[in-house]
Amino acid sequence: MRVLHIIPSVAQVRGGPSQAVLEMVSALRLEGVDAEIATTNDNGPTVLEVPCRQKINYSVGLAAKNGMQVPVRFFERRPVQSGPLSEFLFSPSLTHWLWHHVPDYDLLHVHALFSYPSTAAMAIARWHQVPYLIRPIGQLCHWPLTQSATKKKAYLALIERDNLQKAKGIHFTTEQELEEASALNLTSSDFVVPHGVHLPTRLDQPKAQLRRRLNIPEASPILLFLSRLHPKKGLDRLIAALHHVDMPPFHLVIAGSGDPGYEAKIDRQLHASGLAARVHRVGFVTGERKQQLLQGADVFVLPSHSENFGVAVLEALAAGLPVMTSPQVALSPLIQDHNLGWVCDNTVEALTQTLQQTLTETDRYDAMGQRARQVARAQFSWPKIAHQLSQAYEQCAAISNTPVNLETAQLC
Repeated sequence: MRVLHIIPSVAQVRGGPSQAVLEMVSALRLEGVDAEIATTNDNGPTVLEVPCRQKINYSVGLAAKNGMQVPVRFFERRPVQSGPLSEFLFSPSLTHWLWHHVPDYDLLHVHALFSYPSTAAMAIARWHQVPYLIRPIGQLCHWPLTQSATKKKAYLALIERDNLQKAKGIHFTTEQELEEASALNLTSSDFVVPHGVHLPTRLDQPKAQLRRRLNIPEASPILLFLSRLHPKKGLDRLIAALHHVDMPPFHLVIAGSGDPGYEAKIDRQLHASGLAARVHRVGFVTGERKQQLLQGADVFVLPSHSENFGVAVLEALAAGLPVMTSPQVALSPLIQDHNLGWVCDNTVEALTQTLQQTLTETDRYDAMGQRARQVARAQFSWPKIAHQLSQAYEQCAAISNTPVNLETAQLC
């Protein structure tokens, strides 16, 4: 089966969901699915330095380290410089290619909504009567729909609702995401298949290395916030809560990048809180530097307002790192059910109380970390996830005229 994955960007700066598509397609190809990707050369404020309008073998980050390469076709983003409406950037070359080549595929797997590449792909697929699935990557959840609400409401009513209703299936990554999207009363079939993860190679003495690198005393617990710097992630509330935590003398590592204006706001908050001496801003990290943080820290913290999955949380679990997160992160039930960390509301008061508890329960870190790796291996290995997706593809392709009930597929 030939399956074309459409996503606006696979750039690392766009976060976990974009990167996960590369690993997803690699795993699907090992499962026997002839899968490839069509995307733009978007790289946040710039563009990727890649050949365009041709199929290349591409990989970055952990995928590259593991020797994984996937076939990707990049197309030019217009305009080249990103702006406030970057999600609606146009790609004439992608449109032209899709129009002529979508019929070459048995199925399209479209990732993201409210984005030109995804919208164009679904419209072209319907014209050519090629079935497609849509993975909304959390954009049908309550919190994202309240951001730029007027623009999204209009886009949903005029364009995306029709795309969603005529999809052969909607691919959610957690039950929580599916439940939140149910408020829209969509009639398309839906199914849940989570993201996968590769268990990283264990580094040599990562905790000692990280402490030496950042000059952190051995007795000080290290909290790690590793994510895009975006208001959705709740970093401002984490900083406000830590301002009220006195003991033990923790250190916080903030890894990631975002809008320069928001980064400046965070820096001002850190300075005003008096925490600057115990906070380490390391910027955007990939590869071994990222793994050194994940394996060298003591607790991963992500108090988000909304996460339809939480790729960064899964990466932390795979690295053997206990997690403190909010109920709005869809993997929070997993954290609670398997005792892999702490879950609390992301109010400043609740975070303060739970941080105090987390920082004093250091004797629980090792056991939690060991369970975290075991759960990640057992439930989220890419071969397992690829098999589930392959079954969904076969169900979808088997019926070309009416939506298939993918809930009946053996997705386990």
